[in-house]
Amino acid sequence: MYVCDNCGQESAKWIGKCPACGQWNTFKEIKVADTKKQVIATTAAASAGRQLRQNKVLRLKDISAHDDPRIDMHDAELNRVLGGGLVPGSIVLLGGEPGIGKSTLSLQTMLNMPEKRILYVSGEESAHQLKMRAERITAACGSVADDNFMILCENSLEAIFDHIKEVEPELVIIDSIQTISTEDVESSAGSIAQVRECASALLRFAKTSGVPVILIGHITKEGTLAGPKILEHIVDTVIQFEGDQHYMYRILRSIKNRFGSTSELGIYEMQQTGLRQVSNPSELLLTEDHDGLSGVAISSAIEGVRPFLVETQALVSSAAYGTPQRSATGFDQRRLNMLLAVLEKRVGFKLMQKDVFLNIAGGLRVTDMAMDLSVIAAVLSSNVDTPIESGWCMAGEVGLSGEVRPIARIEQRIAEAEKLGFQHMIIPKYNMSGLNRKKFKIELVPVRKVEEALRALFG
Repeated sequence: MYVCDNCGQESAKWIGKCPACGQWNTFKEIKVADTKKQVIATTAAASAGRQLRQNKVLRLKDISAHDDPRIDMHDAELNRVLGGGLVPGSIVLLGGEPGIGKSTLSLQTMLNMPEKRILYVSGEESAHQLKMRAERITAACGSVADDNFMILCENSLEAIFDHIKEVEPELVIIDSIQTISTEDVESSAGSIAQVRECASALLRFAKTSGVPVILIGHITKEGTLAGPKILEHIVDTVIQFEGDQHYMYRILRSIKNRFGSTSELGIYEMQQTGLRQVSNPSELLLTEDHDGLSGVAISSAIEGVRPFLVETQALVSSAAYGTPQRSATGFDQRRLNMLLAVLEKRVGFKLMQKDVFLNIAGGLRVTDMAMDLSVIAAVLSSNVDTPIESGWCMAGEVGLSGEVRPIARIEQRIAEAEKLGFQHMIIPKYNMSGLNRKKFKIELVPVRKVEEALRALFG
């Protein structure tokens, strides 16, 4: 049988385009069980259906609603992304690229929870490798692993459940779900059918026992979680661990969360001894001194609900090879081209025959529209080779007609800039309505057009 890797649509033959989701080249071949196993599975499903019919229909007003106390992970960043802690009986999927630090984050968090009986199931690493990593982490934090932390190196789902009955853990970590296989499916580990069946079995275990389960998942080359799309529907929370391997910062982002907000963000710094929580990312994302340097502008950005100041660097030089280059790191290149067109059409600066290079300091990828004003300011600063005075920061979205559009969460951005000692901040004029200026000591410079912002910066 052939199954769509994206939506799970089944077909007796291979199809180029999935009729259900419209994706191309997503059908993968799987082996189906023989007739005897199908009869056994059908009988088991029928008996399970009879058991389900014994449940009663309840009125909504008769159901008691009570919030179970969340499990403290002893990690402020992880607790924030989860919505205040780990919910008992929940199943969490942690995804990320190879080598980004998923196993390190899981192992480090579990070592800081000595009061919980934890079972760490590894299908990729040996017990000796995990012991070496745990010693490196504990040597840094000074804590010693407790007897409650147990490690199991196993790939069979049935064997894992046998060990769970024997150990009776309070938390289970599966590293990773793509390496676990069950005997009920005749295909290799990591296939669509195996991932779907193993995740469903672990979901039933978590919901019936109340023991939370954390699944670690692989990422495909397209950047999506490996396995069927139903895997993300099954779990309660999907967390993405992302970042550039050439930089030290890692971002923990919630994509789906049934027990909290999906707009929270956690930031870590990768070190030799593990991951360090970054409570104030603004101080790390700003260089110590950029006085006298052109092409540098500071913007007050927001990722999720968390404000931080980020440094925008630009370099404008004459095109040496005829065709000018446009390059952006950490910023959308198509939006950079649009901003350059606005700068040329509305402000009158000719950049047609010049190379423009843009970089967001720290290796972060920022999608906040309020970065537009700092991008234009950095590009112009590099073009005229005039540095922006220290103490200035800005936030504002730029429209196609050259106007500075209003942005969200303006008070949080201003408070973050004031906390870090900035004296002047350029904001959209439309955000001034309803804003209490007496609450802030920082000087606010409202602008309506790009020309006004550039005039305030460069005179």
